[in-house]
Amino acid sequence: MQLALNRLKETFGDSILETHSCLGNETAVVEKEKIVEVIRFLRDTQGLEFNFMMDLAGADYPERSERFEVIYHLYSLSTKKRVRIKVRVPEANPVVPSITSLYKAANWFEREAFDMYGIRFDGHPNLKRILTFDEFEGYPLRKDYPVNKRPKIPTPDPLIKV
Repeated sequence: MQLALNRLKETFGDSILETHSCLGNETAVVEKEKIVEVIRFLRDTQGLEFNFMMDLAGADYPERSERFEVIYHLYSLSTKKRVRIKVRVPEANPVVPSITSLYKAANWFEREAFDMYGIRFDGHPNLKRILTFDEFEGYPLRKDYPVNKRPKIPTPDPLIKV
C-alpha cells in the first residue's frame, strides 16, 4: 500500500510534510492549502481510487504550535485499501478548505468538526452547528473546555402560543 504514499510524494513533493506506514495503516500529513488537490488526486487517480470517505474528524493537541488536526479517512472500494490524511491547523486561524465538492458526506463531518472544535471549513455550503444549539458557547471537544460547565439550555417561552 506504500503505493499511495509514494504517489503522493512524487506528485506533491514538499506539500507532503510527513508520511508513515505501520501494519497497513498509511498516513500522510499534508499542507492545508493542498488538501483539496491531494484528496482529489487520491479519489481520481487510476490505481488509487479512494472513492469512499469513511470519516473526517478533528483532534486537539493544545501543546502543539498547530493545535488542531483534521483527519480524513479514505477507502478504495476497488483496491480494498485505506489511507489517512492529516492537516494541521493553528489555533489563531483554524481554517481548512472544504472538501464538500469532492465528497457529499464531508458536509456533515465538517459541520461536526466545526461544532465540536471550532475548526472552520472555507467554502462549506452551510457551516453551522449540528450537534449543539445555536447559542452554545465554546467547543466541547477542545481539551481546555471546562468539564463541569453547564450550558444554559434555551427553552420555549410558555406564554408564547405555537
